[in-house]
Amino acid sequence: MTVVLPTWITVLFAAPRRPSAFVAIGVMTPPGVICSSDVARPVGSIGDQDAAASARRTLRTFLLSSHRSGYGRPVRGPLTLFALVGAIATSSTAPPRLTMATPMPAWLAPGARFVVGGSTSASTVVLLSDGVRIGSAAAGLDGRFSLRTRAPRAGRHRLSLVVQGVRVGIGTLVVRPVILAAVGDITPGEAVGPAIRSRGAAYPWAIVGPELSRADLTTGNLEGAITDRGTAAPDKQYHFRGPAALLAGARGQAGFDVLTVANNHSLDYGAVGLADTLAAARRAGISTIGGGGTLGAARRAATFVAGGLRVAFLGYSDIVPGGFAAGPSSPGIARAEVDQIAADVHAAKRRNDVVVAFFHWGVELRAAPDARQRMFANAALGAGAAVVLGAHPHVLGAVDRSRRGLVAWSLGNFVFPPGSAAATRTAILRVRLTAAGVSGFDLVAARSGVQPSLG
Repeated sequence: MTVVLPTWITVLFAAPRRPSAFVAIGVMTPPGVICSSDVARPVGSIGDQDAAASARRTLRTFLLSSHRSGYGRPVRGPLTLFALVGAIATSSTAPPRLTMATPMPAWLAPGARFVVGGSTSASTVVLLSDGVRIGSAAAGLDGRFSLRTRAPRAGRHRLSLVVQGVRVGIGTLVVRPVILAAVGDITPGEAVGPAIRSRGAAYPWAIVGPELSRADLTTGNLEGAITDRGTAAPDKQYHFRGPAALLAGARGQAGFDVLTVANNHSLDYGAVGLADTLAAARRAGISTIGGGGTLGAARRAATFVAGGLRVAFLGYSDIVPGGFAAGPSSPGIARAEVDQIAADVHAAKRRNDVVVAFFHWGVELRAAPDARQRMFANAALGAGAAVVLGAHPHVLGAVDRSRRGLVAWSLGNFVFPPGSAAATRTAILRVRLTAAGVSGFDLVAARSGVQPSLG
């Protein structure tokens, strides 16, 4: 490599292990003379005793390079080179000061936003990942800086800050996708409630709990009321309700973060039953979507931060018995309507990196999606959702992935009394999320039941 030197240039090289020692090389040439970049290179560690010898070697290298390549021959005027070597006292050339104020994240998802903050004596700092620049920031008058950037691709990355030409390692950053685990219908009714009362809150989750807990975020469909109050809704064949211990086990044994209550069983025991369900979920540490004391509450997103990603969940039902729909000032569930879905997803996407929309839709025991399901899925994806989840058919359906996102048309049963062979076959959906959306998914085969199993 060659460099074009100006009429006069002075280059300072700090010794790697002795920041206070340097070599200054000055070259005076007419404009346009090309000199080998071998001259403009660090000369190694320079101590107080061997500084002169290092300078002589640098000078000799330059003269030999010039002689062999003939660089000096076109020069019409004099060519002068001098080397000045010295050990400068630390007080006059103090090394740059750097203090970190933000801890290194345990891990981040690809593309997740993060901040490196601290203070320095330099005017600017540059952040490198494996030697590649990924951000920079100017320090304020007080020396403080806040460098905002995004995580690189998945892997282990060595991060360092460059301050006044000095690189300082600040740690290793682990980057991997956020894992979202999703399952289908979880009912507190039928044989599930009695099993929990006799065997304990952990019973439904004893086998599948460890697998679900491996995920960063876990969700499912709560199909029924957590209450011992209320009156059974009229004109319904099935009514599901059960103990709060189901949710305590879901959180403690399986790590559930959010459950949708937008379905045709959340108000099986009226508004009081829905209120008890929401309160029980809060006590268990589980967020709910798709239902609330008003329509606004039912449409409100539940948001989480995992791996630096902000992930929002919304819930809707296209199966709405009479009296179940929330109103402006009345409790209930969020009815699936295209305009509302698009507006809610769009608003959530403005404030979050990833949006997940959970629907109760379709026809029981029919795995293939119908026109209405496709309509609602397109509304959510078109507004910016990355993941669309479905429940209600009680059988496992297909998972479709496109450039817009992923749709799981029916997640089937999960914690649900055994039925037909088709209804027993189910899965845990594991979706890999980055700031760009879905990077992949897999299905962990399972069998539904009062105590679901794997395989």
